[in-house]
Amino acid sequence: MKRMWSPWRSRHIERMSNRDPREPDDGSLFTRLAAEDRDEENFILWRGEHVFVIMNLYPYNNGHLMIVPFREVSEYGALTSEERNAVAETIARCMRWIDRALKPEGYNVGINQGLAAGAGIPQHLHVHVVPRWQADTNFMPVVADVKVIPEAMRDTYRKLRAAIDALE
Repeated sequence: MKRMWSPWRSRHIERMSNRDPREPDDGSLFTRLAAEDRDEENFILWRGEHVFVIMNLYPYNNGHLMIVPFREVSEYGALTSEERNAVAETIARCMRWIDRALKPEGYNVGINQGLAAGAGIPQHLHVHVVPRWQADTNFMPVVADVKVIPEAMRDTYRKLRAAIDALE
């Protein structure tokens, strides 16, 4: 993509670029969001003991979720066995929620560990759960280098919250 308009990202970019490097680091974007008490505004869907689930602001498809350990680690091997188990259990949990709310035909699940692997927040490991449909690709990425997300994030958030409330 040549350019993509994403006004919600400007707050994060401004905060990071205006930050005094001599100030103590207050953690990754995920750490800061998890510390706030504004889950709906921040698209945090669920909090467990070791991990939380947040919607991706730059989704590959609607319903694209991320599982994030509360503890900030950059590598999968640095997770405790409890955290790894929580990640695995939460992948299954996310799939149940998405199945109920969005009825996908498949999933991609993965971790981008490190900048070279495409991690957007490399200091805080997270797992992507991406619902897929046979028809979720079309001519737009080929012709215009643009991905069309067919539903507003707030609408998807409400559907997923309803599924979580029904299943948990």
